[in-house]
Amino acid sequence: MLFLLQVAVILLVARGMRLLLRPLGQPTVVAEMLAGFLIGPSFAGWLVPRATAALFAPSSLEPLNALSQIGLVVFMFVVGTRVRAHTVHTRRDAAVVTSAMSIAAPFVLGVLLSFYLRPRVAAGSATWPFAIFIGTAMSITAFPVLARILGERGLFDTAVGRLAVACAAFDDVAGWLLLTLALSLTHTPSGLTPVGRLALLALYLAVMIGMVRPFLAWLAARDRAPHALDAEIAAVLIVLLLSAAATDAIGIHALFGAFLSGVVMPKHTAVDHAVGALEPMTMTFLLPLFFAFTGLRTDARLIDSAALIGMTTLIVAVAVAGKFGAAAVTSHAMGLGWRDAGALGALVNTRGLVELVILNIGLDAHILSPLAFSMLVAMALITTLMTSPLLSVLLPKPEEMRV
Repeated sequence: MLFLLQVAVILLVARGMRLLLRPLGQPTVVAEMLAGFLIGPSFAGWLVPRATAALFAPSSLEPLNALSQIGLVVFMFVVGTRVRAHTVHTRRDAAVVTSAMSIAAPFVLGVLLSFYLRPRVAAGSATWPFAIFIGTAMSITAFPVLARILGERGLFDTAVGRLAVACAAFDDVAGWLLLTLALSLTHTPSGLTPVGRLALLALYLAVMIGMVRPFLAWLAARDRAPHALDAEIAAVLIVLLLSAAATDAIGIHALFGAFLSGVVMPKHTAVDHAVGALEPMTMTFLLPLFFAFTGLRTDARLIDSAALIGMTTLIVAVAVAGKFGAAAVTSHAMGLGWRDAGALGALVNTRGLVELVILNIGLDAHILSPLAFSMLVAMALITTLMTSPLLSVLLPKPEEMRV
């Protein structure tokens, strides 16, 4: 009974935030992120503490967490198929250089920032896992949010849109590989050493890319018979769950396996049908539960001094300088005008849902403290909220930009 009430309240608040933010041009995922934040201790827990404690008691949250994790596994598979599906036709030199700089610059700045942050907000974390994790958090681009913004604004068929897709796809893959490196350096119950874990990861990647991918492509090429939708969904779910279980057993994370299973999926009608059936329920029902669970773990009241507010501001500034700055400056050097370069920087600076997924992994792995987690969630919200207003200022009408 309590679980059903929790879900109903979460969906109601998420829907209300979507209606409020739609006139402001913010994508749906931003509204759902803010809805999760409002449900948690940062707002509802401060405004109506007794009601919030009764509705979302910590002892009652495990079913909510379990259902949201299922949603995340399916979501990361969908993200992987989107990365696979977007064949980007743009200047390769600009795409390669800008993509590389848009992940390298924020990663380096994040690592440097971590040496200042760790003794102050995460003293219990090991130095290098924390450093690599902060670098990764600074480097992430939310591919699904970016794709939705491009679609809503009609920007896919523009130079900026194609370059943004290329950067986001590269950054998603590189970000998850960096995250696996950070997790491989932490202690896990499996008893594997970091070297052993990385060796198993390399074997897993070799099997998925060298064997599973061509095998699935061969099956798709031979398959001429139509299938029922339930059979297509079942086949896709089996592949993604086995892949997720493999990376979880290694001690990396199940979500990386789900993501890579989407990347290696062949371009086939059956896969597209399955994804099309899975995505609406995941986006409308399961992901708001994840946002709510993240909001319940985020307590902005921990940032309760001028020094901590200053550190949070520094985190945001470094994130924007590394991602927005590197992409804008590099793409301008590669031939884009300053307005288009600034728009590209704004697009890749959006972190959104993928950032929250990674931050939750860091909290669960005890790489992040609750305080560091709350600071980085604030950074993810701010950098995502910035995107639409910046695009409105920087970009002319889409039909004027087509090339």
